[in-house]
Amino acid sequence: MRIALVPLDERPVNVQLPRQVAAIAGAELILPPAEAMPDFRRPADIAALHGWLRELVRSDGVDRLVVCVDTLVHGGIIPARITSDTTTTALARLDLLRELKAVAPTLRITAASLIMRASDSYSPVEEPEYWADWGRELHALGGDLHRAFEVDVARGEGAVQPLATTVPDDVRSDFERRRLRNHTINLAALALHEEGTVDTLTLTADDTAPYSAGSAEQVWLRHWARALPGGGDVLMYPGADEVGAVLVARALASGVGVPSWRIVCGEPDGLDRVPNFENAPLRESLARQIVAAGGRVAAPEESADLVVVAHAPDPSRGDFFGTRPASDPAATEATVAAVRTALAGGSIVALADVRFSNGGDPDLVDRLAAEGLLLQLASYGGWNTAGNSIGGAVAQATALWAGRATGHADETAVGEALLTRVLDDRAYQSGTRLAMHAAEFGGSIGPVDAARQRAAVARITRELGEYLSGLLPEGEAWRIDGVTLPWARSFEIEIALRRA
Repeated sequence: MRIALVPLDERPVNVQLPRQVAAIAGAELILPPAEAMPDFRRPADIAALHGWLRELVRSDGVDRLVVCVDTLVHGGIIPARITSDTTTTALARLDLLRELKAVAPTLRITAASLIMRASDSYSPVEEPEYWADWGRELHALGGDLHRAFEVDVARGEGAVQPLATTVPDDVRSDFERRRLRNHTINLAALALHEEGTVDTLTLTADDTAPYSAGSAEQVWLRHWARALPGGGDVLMYPGADEVGAVLVARALASGVGVPSWRIVCGEPDGLDRVPNFENAPLRESLARQIVAAGGRVAAPEESADLVVVAHAPDPSRGDFFGTRPASDPAATEATVAAVRTALAGGSIVALADVRFSNGGDPDLVDRLAAEGLLLQLASYGGWNTAGNSIGGAVAQATALWAGRATGHADETAVGEALLTRVLDDRAYQSGTRLAMHAAEFGGSIGPVDAARQRAAVARITRELGEYLSGLLPEGEAWRIDGVTLPWARSFEIEIALRRA
């Protein structure tokens, strides 16, 4: 199978991870040329990107097309938040999908579009510059508007009542007009799905909360999905950076069947907790990611092809970015026991380590490694948000299932993907990065200068190499060929692994 992907941006989780997922199943992933891709805050070259897609489809060089709408229309995940293109311009760019479908009527197009976030911070690194002064107020405004909407519905209010806020009118107008443009694109994507241009559509919420601008927009989008006859097939759930990998996995599974999954959690109430930055219980997020990847949740009385073990969210809402939350020995033991049992049953096992945000639980990973269980997993995810971790782990395991079903599974690719995530999510994000946060990276999420980057890369490479050496059993030989900082900051790294 040859799958083309228009990724959300150029970071490893949006490019390297989907490529690894495809490789696990022995498939080829075709990506846009580097010069057409976005670069941090600089948008993609949309004309070049569209030209690449036209040529690819006209040459009949692809079996499946997976498109992140934010890149196709706005130029990437950050440009979708900061550029000032008009709604008319954006809609015209989205219309390319109709053009491609007309050229290749049998082409199956899968699309993913984001519900834009409103970060609860004063960091303008990934937002408009005014976020430094008004970011948290804009986030709060979204929650207040959501609550006001619910009150209006309950009371049957006719007139729009003004909402008090300290945010200046010019800032509020700029931000809300951009949200309105992006919401219009999501509505138009629903129409593309209904008319059959888009075979599968996901509308995922980036960094949200139970009451927020993004959650309110999901209510409105669900209304239209419910109204449209085909809207029941639209997938809506928390997530963002994992979506490319998940939808590549869905394409792989589509040629084989629908894998069944068992969801397991060691803590009795763990699946009912709502993770950080999300607006739904863990149980729902797991199920939605499984369905998005082309699978289904097995009934209790059924056997299952795959098992996802969830290391449930920390009740104290710990976060590894800049802090070191404490592991819970009882929770660790419960998850280790669940992994041990799942592996003994012979299923393909994925581990979604969503205990903490922005890094895996060190105690859990180290316990699994000490017992010889870690490298028996099909996949592991413990990075950034729960949706990111779940989606990445589910995607890799789905690819392994599909690859084994077709006889094309690449076990070396399975090992590379698993080790990449363990090194990134555990060794780096909840280890080395935390130790370097203040000194090497100045305690900031923003880019650092070239000298700091060189020093950081040298230390990261050394410490991850030492961790890898201690992790591998005798006879297993992998090496780190290189480490880079794609956005010149600590938040994400790219690790190049090679089997020696």
